[in-house]
Amino acid sequence: MYRWLKRIALMLTFALALGACSRMGLAYRHLDVIIPWTLSDYLDINGEQKNWLNERLKEHLSWHCTTQMPGYLDWLDRLQGMIASNQVTDAALQARTAEAKQAIAETAREITPSAVELLQGLNDQQVAEMNEAFAKDQRKREEEYLKPSLAQQIKERDERMQKRLTDWLGPLNTAQQQRVTAWSTTLGEQNTQWIANRVHWQKLFSAAVAQRQSPDFPQRIETLLVNRESLWTPAYRQAFANTEAQARALFVDLMAQSTADQRARLLKKIEGVRKDFSDLKCLKAAKQA
Repeated sequence: MYRWLKRIALMLTFALALGACSRMGLAYRHLDVIIPWTLSDYLDINGEQKNWLNERLKEHLSWHCTTQMPGYLDWLDRLQGMIASNQVTDAALQARTAEAKQAIAETAREITPSAVELLQGLNDQQVAEMNEAFAKDQRKREEEYLKPSLAQQIKERDERMQKRLTDWLGPLNTAQQQRVTAWSTTLGEQNTQWIANRVHWQKLFSAAVAQRQSPDFPQRIETLLVNRESLWTPAYRQAFANTEAQARALFVDLMAQSTADQRARLLKKIEGVRKDFSDLKCLKAAKQA
């Protein structure tokens, strides 16, 4: 769950936002990937821990579906309204992002006690394996995102964004393609600060887990999961603000350049996401209660 919600926090663009939304239905059908953070990528938990976690996940999912999902449907309604009226503005995007960040914080706060309890039950071998997985993650991301030349990084960022946009809008016209390329170029060496901040957070997390029996451990984990921005490096804080602003500007321009067919396709895709959410059994049960 946290992985998906973290992505929702960054949905400054329709391509990225809706790409994240489309994975929610899959997540609800696969409880093993809906965890407080990307724990499955970094930690090998035993059978007893898995059983405990699955039970907690069911409780968290029930809470999330009945108390949070209705708000997501309202959020999608507002998103559709912006597009249908062709009123995609910087102010509107800032409002949608603020709403998403609030939703993330609420969910992160809800699952933090379970995260604390699980982490406190880890043995030293599991913690060592987690730290090695963090190091492996760092090497992998540096290889993928930092080793290529800056020109190649910009090119790959451009291609990734155009691919996402094409999925939601259909083929981009020449003006839109040029605008995406300009956006990617403007971001420059963004990958450097992003990965450096990720490593910084992982080090803080590892340091906290190393002292998981200390009295202040629950508060440290809450800060790491709920108030992550307070731990950002100064360089990344500045880079992220710029990235958000550039993303908003990009999509305001792209929607201004969009055709009626592109907007119709986008609205249809959003409606599909909304239907997936509305059809969740837990949500239907909540409405009938």
